[in-house]
Amino acid sequence: MLSVVEQHKNYQRIAKAIDYLVDKQLAQPTLTELAHAVGMSEYHLQRTFSEWVGVSPKQFVQYLTKEQAKQTLRDSSVFDAALSSGLSGGGRLHDLMVNCESITPGEYKTWGQGLEISYGLHPSRFGYCFIATTKRGVCKLAFFDDQANFQAALAELRGDWPNANLIENTQKTAHIMTQIFPDAAAQTELANTSPGLKLLLKGTKFQLQVWEALLKIPESEVVSYQQLADGMGKSSSVRAVASAIGRNNIAYLIPCHRVIRATGALSQYRWGAGRKAAILGWEGRDKITLKNSS
Repeated sequence: MLSVVEQHKNYQRIAKAIDYLVDKQLAQPTLTELAHAVGMSEYHLQRTFSEWVGVSPKQFVQYLTKEQAKQTLRDSSVFDAALSSGLSGGGRLHDLMVNCESITPGEYKTWGQGLEISYGLHPSRFGYCFIATTKRGVCKLAFFDDQANFQAALAELRGDWPNANLIENTQKTAHIMTQIFPDAAAQTELANTSPGLKLLLKGTKFQLQVWEALLKIPESEVVSYQQLADGMGKSSSVRAVASAIGRNNIAYLIPCHRVIRATGALSQYRWGAGRKAAILGWEGRDKITLKNSS
């Protein structure tokens, strides 16, 4: 099993390949074209990419095509059922019971006065991962490719919670990392023993409603902005829903990456379009393998 450091190295190796596949997805680039674009041998690229994603570059780009995404959108009954039943689906993160708590109006007004926030930076499957957490739950999770962006993430955290006491504590955040990104051997044990991940949300009433709706999108599924708004009973508020999605401060755990345009286009992502594609491809790897082995 790869360590998180090795996983991050693999992410760096194929990040350029993912960006290329996202940009050229409609052209269905060959392995030769991809290898030439990223400066790797075909053999090394195929092996590294397949180890990281679980499928070949060809299968990955097939899954990301607009037509595939549009078909997934048409088959979004799973999401509709999850919304109507109040369930979040069978995804691993939801099996670990992701629970949300919002700050009180009084806490919102004081901008975190008296709140202690521990933060840390860690390598992950999707690049460097910046995590901030309180006794009541994770309040920030961000991805980036360069360690130099650490200070920008920290400044953003200070801007969100100007009166809070910020403490660097990588030991505490490392424990959260193992809950979010467990290896295969630890995943079953963690699901059976973990008390669950908690999130502390700070936003308007409407933003909280949107973020909670995002949590109900099952893993490996995608919905459009309109479908999300419809499911919330806010059909005429698509732009407001999109704005709230853009203000999400907790990447991956609140899965804003699962919302795409009705055309099937992935659209923008706060932490990079390539990373959005990588996360969707990773979540859908079992679906891709099944489709291409049938």
